[in-house]
Amino acid sequence: MGQHMRKAGTYKTTNRSGYEQTITRYRAADCNDCPLRGMCHGQKGNRVVEVNHRLRTLKQQAAERLRSPEGIARRKNRCADVEPVFANIKDNKGFRRFMLKGMEKVLIETGLIALAHNL
Repeated sequence: MGQHMRKAGTYKTTNRSGYEQTITRYRAADCNDCPLRGMCHGQKGNRVVEVNHRLRTLKQQAAERLRSPEGIARRKNRCADVEPVFANIKDNKGFRRFMLKGMEKVLIETGLIALAHNL
């Protein structure tokens, strides 16, 4: 409805991989009489939106790289380079999920699968 969102504050959080993120929270001024309230949100009170501006910037840069002439050329080669390898590992070798847990063990298991594929 064109209502401006006001900055309500920021906070830092850490994701599962240990990366610290800064989240900015925005809140609408008044949602009580809005006819679109039911479609917009189901919260009590006014709508709250949380934005990670750094993540948005990085996603935008990635999208620009993918749309560039070099990005398009690289994506065209992807189907010939990478996809058949994964298809072979999944279909012919029957590998669908890792048996071990933990980053080190998964890396070892991935190395063994790649070794078997290259042989």
